[in-house]
Formats: sequence, C-alpha cells, structure tokens
Amino acid sequence: MTRHRSLHDRNQGFSLVELAIVLIIFTLLAGGLLMTLSAQQEIQRLNQVRRQLADIREALLGYAVANGRLPAPANPAIASGAANAGVSDNSLVTGAKPTGMGVLPWATLGLPETDPWGQRFTYRVTPSFADAIGTPPLPSCPPNPPPAQASFALCSNGDITVTDGSTNIATNLPVIVISHGRNGLGGYGQDGTQRAGAAGYELTNATGSAIGCSGVCFVSRVQSADFDDEVIWVPLPILMNRMVIAGRLP
Repeated sequence: MTRHRSLHDRNQGFSLVELAIVLIIFTLLAGGLLMTLSAQQEIQRLNQVRRQLADIREALLGYAVANGRLPAPANPAIASGAANAGVSDNSLVTGAKPTGMGVLPWATLGLPETDPWGQRFTYRVTPSFADAIGTPPLPSCPPNPPPAQASFALCSNGDITVTDGSTNIATNLPVIVISHGRNGLGGYGQDGTQRAGAAGYELTNATGSAIGCSGVCFVSRVQSADFDDEVIWVPLPILMNRMVIAGRLP
C-alpha cells in the first residue's frame, strides 16, 4: 500500500513538472508570436504612411496647378471638429514675418487628418509660394512682367533645406511634410496639442531649425532608435514643370 502511494505521488509530481515546462514553452512561443505580430503591424504602418506622403505630394501639386499657389498651413492648435480645423490659414503666409509653419491643411486638400499613429502631419511652406496671386515674388527675383497665374515665378526659390544630419540633400525647397512616426514626438494630435519630448533631429523637424544650419532646416535620414520621422517634399523643378505644363507659368 505504501509502495503504491509512493509511485502515485511520484507520477503526480512528474506530471506537474511536465505541465510547468509546457506552460513555460507556451509562454515563450506566445511572446515571440506577439513580438512578430507587433513588428508586422509597424511595417504595415510604415508602408501606409509612405503611401500617405506620396498622396500628399500629388495633392499639393494638384492644388498648385488648380490655384496658382501652394496651400497655406492649417493652424495646428485647432482641435478636430472645431471651426477651421484643417483649413488653409493664409495668415501664416502673409504679414511682416510669416512663418509658413503649421500642420497639413487636410480639410482643404480632402485628405486624412492623421498618420497611422494618430498624429497630424507637420507642414511647412515657403510663404511666397502660398500667398495670393499678384503678390510680388522674392526681392531677389524681379521677373518682368510678373506672373499673372501664379503667386511665384520661374526664378523664385524656396527657403527650405533638408539635411541628413551632416550633409544637405535638398535645398531651395518650396514645401515639406513630416510624419513624426511611432513616438509622435513634436507632432500635433487631434486635440490641437503638441507632443512634448522631441530632441535632436526630431526636435529639428518639430521646429524647422537646427544648430549649424542657416535658414529653415529639416532632417531626413534612416530611422534609428532616436529618430522615426518620415519626410517628403516637393522638389522645385517638379513644381515648376507642372505649373508650366498647366499654363500657370511663365
């Protein structure tokens, strides 16, 4: 009797150990699966935001062809659903010191408000490319006669520079759009507030200024642990070519 109980206890104890091992293995496999799913979701979001940015670039070119100028930014501090949310705000590109900085005017362009992470796109346009038709071009560019179907001329230059952190990769740009990526640092949410905590290159993309870079500067580079922004811009020759084909210039 005693011997039978001893064997039963040992068999029961062995079964518990086996169960514990199975549970540990299952937990490890489930954790790995969850990590894989999470990584796949981030890849999907990254591909989605790149498609969004490509669509935004085409929408900006289409707007310029239709209106003779690029749209002004939208006021980033206006919450979704409030009056003028996502609407091009001309006050940001006119006046004595226009900033040309805000968020993408999604309502004006008929585009989604946010990127896949729920943040609005930062948008910066050279003011002279977005002000009213008939406004004189940049002082260094006095075409004669001035363009009658566009707010800028073939000799106009943008004031935006893109760098990879050490080398300029694009200059004289008229417009740039930024998704602040997974961490969203420096971007604006749908409530109209800016997410704090941006530093380094991400801070540059939130403000348009950087140490060692004169004028308006933004960063586009390979993603890393401290940089997950996605950036797109409209090259000046492409914009000018579209305007000439449409009869807006010269």
